[in-house]
Amino acid sequence: MTTVIRSAESTAPGEPLRLVDRKIADPGPGEVRLRIEASGVCHTDAKILQGAFGTEVFPVVPGHEIAGRIESVGEGVRPWRVGDRVTVGWYGGHCGWCDPCRRGDFLHCENTQIPGVAYPGGYAEMIVVPANALARIPDTLTAVQAAPLACAGVTVFNALRRSAARAGDTVAVVGLGGLGHLGVQFAAAMGMRVVVVARGEGKRDLATALGAHHYIDSTAQDVPAALRRLGPPRVALATAANSEAMVAALDGLGDEGELLVIGVEPEPMPVSPLQLITPSKRISGHPSGTATDVEDALTFAALTGVRAVVEEFTLEDAPAAYAHMMSGRARFRAVLVPALTN
Repeated sequence: MTTVIRSAESTAPGEPLRLVDRKIADPGPGEVRLRIEASGVCHTDAKILQGAFGTEVFPVVPGHEIAGRIESVGEGVRPWRVGDRVTVGWYGGHCGWCDPCRRGDFLHCENTQIPGVAYPGGYAEMIVVPANALARIPDTLTAVQAAPLACAGVTVFNALRRSAARAGDTVAVVGLGGLGHLGVQFAAAMGMRVVVVARGEGKRDLATALGAHHYIDSTAQDVPAALRRLGPPRVALATAANSEAMVAALDGLGDEGELLVIGVEPEPMPVSPLQLITPSKRISGHPSGTATDVEDALTFAALTGVRAVVEEFTLEDAPAAYAHMMSGRARFRAVLVPALTN
């Protein structure tokens, strides 16, 4: 049996989004169908709509920050039930039989099922997903609050909790955008001394309001020197998509410092071996997280008050929401919600 739903899709790489009616099937074995209540617009959606992964099948429905309720379950699905509130993020399921999966490394599954790439994503009224992609939403979080945490939130949360930084350590957050504003909140909630590095004085008050203890204007100060004067950070969380800014933060770290790279930037970082060897520094890349990681991030956010700053758009306004997010004018996450008539 199929159901007709409304969704936003692109018919070919680089083609604009358009609203269409399409059919969605009942969930198969190991799958669930969700009624979507919120879907975040992520900058990586642009890569998917350009066909950058090479495995996209057009027409493409993007969206990998999804929150909603289970509407129906397929055969063999446990422990999920109709009505459960769940999210699905960048990690949209794993195959279970490739070598990484056999080792329990589901995040690096060779057949990772990214929503919008492996199957139609969240810019829609409903979605069918593998049940192993689901993370439960705490009762105290709304769908709009939960959706961005399923990708942007878990990315910064996982990078910080797996780093060398501990409560009381100094952490530099480079950039104060969609990832950075969450990174500041998570780091502060973890008991870390937070230094924000951003361009201009205009974001100083916001950084303080989010929980930062210090602010460095990268246009007016020498970033490495300013970081060292504050007491070199143990970790720098590089959220800005700017390779030069990442290297400046690396140079400001103390001995055995760690640069956590989560800002997507194709330009190489100009780093010499001497910058790493003598001070024993390291650079680590961090993707998002599995379903259990997402659930941990949601639970931590619910307990500590970490929230994404969002602008809401209806699904019918998906093309405008996407354009707004990609223009850089969004502050800080755009989230699609059902139209009031739905």
